[in-house]
Amino acid sequence: MKLIGLIGGLSWESSAAYYALINRAAQQRLGGVHSARSLMASLDFGAVEKLQAAGDWDGASAMVVEAAKSLEAGGAELLVICSNTMSIASEAVAAACKTPLLHIADATAAPILAAGHRKVGLLGTAFTMEMSFLKDRLAAQGLDILIPGPEDRATVHRVIYDELIKGIIAPASREAYLGVIGRLAAAGAEAVILGCTEIGLLIDQSMTAIPLFDTMALHAIAALDRAMESEK
Repeated sequence: MKLIGLIGGLSWESSAAYYALINRAAQQRLGGVHSARSLMASLDFGAVEKLQAAGDWDGASAMVVEAAKSLEAGGAELLVICSNTMSIASEAVAAACKTPLLHIADATAAPILAAGHRKVGLLGTAFTMEMSFLKDRLAAQGLDILIPGPEDRATVHRVIYDELIKGIIAPASREAYLGVIGRLAAAGAEAVILGCTEIGLLIDQSMTAIPLFDTMALHAIAALDRAMESEK
């Protein structure tokens, strides 16, 4: 199995979910007490968030690049940025490292297309919903991306930064998100991407009829698939 290099702390709540899901799936596949081979470089999200808020994406990306370099130096054979928003640093990481990077958008688009969906809603931070770095990569693979209206975008972003990255799961916020999902479906979305790695802590498929695609879960399993390719 290849050594997976996880760039985490973006936030640590979702990084823990990545780690648990990858290792649980490895144990299910390999049996016994097996787990995945991995390294994690966990950043201080407080420092990253300040750079995001200031619009200093070069500075935030530089932190991710340094984490990637440290994982590569530690022997990582596959790199994973455990975040949708900080996938904005993907090109910089790819330029700075020889180790292959598994992009979260690629891990997400493939199963959506395989399920026959094309027009999909996107939930995430305001940066992910409003900037082009993730939407363009998804669109390049054939997806038509819908985002919520301004008020709904503000609600989705607020819940992520004020609650989910702190581990706060509020029933009122769950209902608010389900309302946003319902409005995306009414606007023509055939499915909805949970495009922030913390949203799966709040919402799951049992809560709505519209198909949901959780980027964290899809990315984690795709990383394990890639790591185990040599064993097939």
